[in-house]
Amino acid sequence: MGTMKFRVEKDSMGSLKVPADAYFGVHTQRSFNNFQISGIEWNPQILISITLLKLACAKANNELKLLDNKKANAIAKACNEIIEGKFYDQFPLDIFQTGSGTSTHMNVNEVIANLANEILKGSKVHPNDDVNKGQSTNDIIPSSIRMASILLLDDLIENLASLKNGFNKKGNQFSKILKSGRTHLQDAVPITLGQEFNAYATTMGKHIERLKETKKYVKVLGMGGTAVGTGINTSPRFRKLIIKHLNKETKLNFSITKDGIESTQFLTDIAALSSVLKLIAIDMNKISNDLRLLSSGPKTGLNEINLPAMEPGSSIMPGKINPAICEVVNMVCHQVIGNDTAITLSCMSGNLELNTHMPIIGHNIIESIGILTNASKTFADKCISGITANKETCEAYAAMSPSLATALNPYLGYDKVALLVKESLKTNKSVKELVLEKKLMSKKELDRVLDPKKLTRPNLR
Repeated sequence: MGTMKFRVEKDSMGSLKVPADAYFGVHTQRSFNNFQISGIEWNPQILISITLLKLACAKANNELKLLDNKKANAIAKACNEIIEGKFYDQFPLDIFQTGSGTSTHMNVNEVIANLANEILKGSKVHPNDDVNKGQSTNDIIPSSIRMASILLLDDLIENLASLKNGFNKKGNQFSKILKSGRTHLQDAVPITLGQEFNAYATTMGKHIERLKETKKYVKVLGMGGTAVGTGINTSPRFRKLIIKHLNKETKLNFSITKDGIESTQFLTDIAALSSVLKLIAIDMNKISNDLRLLSSGPKTGLNEINLPAMEPGSSIMPGKINPAICEVVNMVCHQVIGNDTAITLSCMSGNLELNTHMPIIGHNIIESIGILTNASKTFADKCISGITANKETCEAYAAMSPSLATALNPYLGYDKVALLVKESLKTNKSVKELVLEKKLMSKKELDRVLDPKKLTRPNLR
């Protein structure tokens, strides 16, 4: 087993040994030594976003003649290699680090500089003076969080649209299956199984619109603001040139903020996005719980629907099948809601000119988008598409429900109907039988009022 080789690098705090073959430098090594907290490294999507910003800044500085062609081209080539997925092992830092994200920002600067120097065959590109020219952690990191979110959101929106369509298909398929509604988990007036699924589709549609609206604010970047948003040490043209080159690379139509100071201090746009993700999680969790209830049994539960069987459900009970996909969705939703709480606390904990909890904000928002994207696809493909209905069970429950009597209120009055329901439960006779026994309505009129087809929509003449 060979001995690991090191090189010695210096910074303002002294000398430090760095692995000889590492592309990162002394700043990264010092941070690595300091922050051994979770073992969770930065999400590649944020690293790609930081690198895309570095690429755009190098091209902007070159256009401003602040960076010569050789350096700019070498930096650009190094950036493109990272964007293509190479060298991810060169970004070893923990998400729990200095609150601005300076550690990881310098990690990226050092890797790009050393890759560029390898291309140029010499030590000509400096991580601060060249790669970071006209930039600060305080505009790069919040902008990269916004960018990474935008780069991922379209997949989430697409998967939510597929989930919405899946609910609508089931809504149409089950449109004529009458069942008992339930409020407070107690029998309520009739509803169709299709109406329940169409309601699920409607809520997904609303979430898609919320995401599209929130995207508009997240796409506004604070690049060029440098340390506190004022743009110190930059050209007046720098901001616009960054966005020009960034949009040329990404085709995502980012825009520049009108107030760099606001975008440096406040990450409320990310908090707003996280809030929408939380709303999606709230409703997906509720839907998952509904499906678990409706499919409960098969012999001692509601058993109104069947969920696709995904895997054996028990290590001791043969033949048992559990609602595994719904439970996965539940757990994802709980994680997203927890992430939102951490994002909220972190966004509100900035002081004066800077938010100093950006690494955890970035990690949590990207994790939430990612797991919701995957969960919504899994939910649609492996659960919703394969749901079948137990029509006879649904209709039997609907016929047995004493809440059918609600339709008699306009004809007999609430108080009289309440007494009929009470007597029905006591005698085990249907409300319909009791009405006929007591000659409160004719059979013809009663059949018309209690026609199942009229009980799931406005039914008065």
